[in-house]
Amino acid sequence: MDPQNFSFPAEYPCRYLMDDPMYITVHILPFSSKNIEKLLNLWAFSTLYFIGIFLNLVVIVVICLDAHLHSPMYVFFCNLSSIDICYTTVVIPNLLYMLLSGDDLLSVTQCFSQMYGYMLCASAEVILLFVMWFDRYVAICHPFSYHQMFQSNKCILTVVIIWICAFLNSSLLLRSLLTLSFNEVVSIRNFFCDTLDVFKASCGGSREFTLIVYVELVLLGFLPFLCNFLSYVSIFRVILHMKSKEGRRKTLSTCLSHLTVMAIYYSVGSVVYLMPFSGHTELLKQILSVFYVIIVPTINPIIYSLRNKEIITACQKLMKIS
Repeated sequence: MDPQNFSFPAEYPCRYLMDDPMYITVHILPFSSKNIEKLLNLWAFSTLYFIGIFLNLVVIVVICLDAHLHSPMYVFFCNLSSIDICYTTVVIPNLLYMLLSGDDLLSVTQCFSQMYGYMLCASAEVILLFVMWFDRYVAICHPFSYHQMFQSNKCILTVVIIWICAFLNSSLLLRSLLTLSFNEVVSIRNFFCDTLDVFKASCGGSREFTLIVYVELVLLGFLPFLCNFLSYVSIFRVILHMKSKEGRRKTLSTCLSHLTVMAIYYSVGSVVYLMPFSGHTELLKQILSVFYVIIVPTINPIIYSLRNKEIITACQKLMKIS
């Protein structure tokens, strides 16, 4: 039986999650149940997962071991790689277990724990990308103020604030979801417990959750995008007026890396989270979710770090020492 066409009886009664959490079971319906397709999915996800973990670990180790890379930009690169490792680890190992065992049932605790971890990492990454934009903006447009604004202690404080904001945001979202009611068996048509999919599977909507989502779209979506767009107008003006071709090339390379990641992140995220729910878009959302959750964290270290001359040079030095 194809899980895409699988459904549960409508007579399951709705229960408030806080009243009867132990009576609710979550059924993940990601892909086809055919053995060949399961094996292909298992191979693809495990390969991408371990490649992503390896590349991000390389970035973290190189930046930590090379004293020349202990500057604000590389500190943020290191944190981005750490978030990407957590991002995929929250989702992919559980998916691999489901593909291997055929057991696609989760308890409410497992589902909401995964969802909370995903929201935490997603929130931290969005805020970190915004901070990385501001770092480049100040470095290029206000170079004389850069070292004063991005001292080492301030960078550490910034990272701490990023995680505090991510923790508060994900906790607020989770709290609003815990007030919803669900059937005894909840069907999630995705490969992990995504926030909007869980909300869609509930018996009734929550004004609090909807309000929080709209506020998030403005604060973590529209405003950062607008700030990025306006600032890059100033950044490209400065780049065009640079006399040194080497300086222009190096600065443009850094900016293009950030623009590429931001374009991928916001374009895919917009389609996944702003596209209206319908049967025709569920498969597309699953495909884009795969891209969003595993492919983007895998290519981030390639776009941001492993194309960077300083990091490549540091890698070569470490290889010679070893």
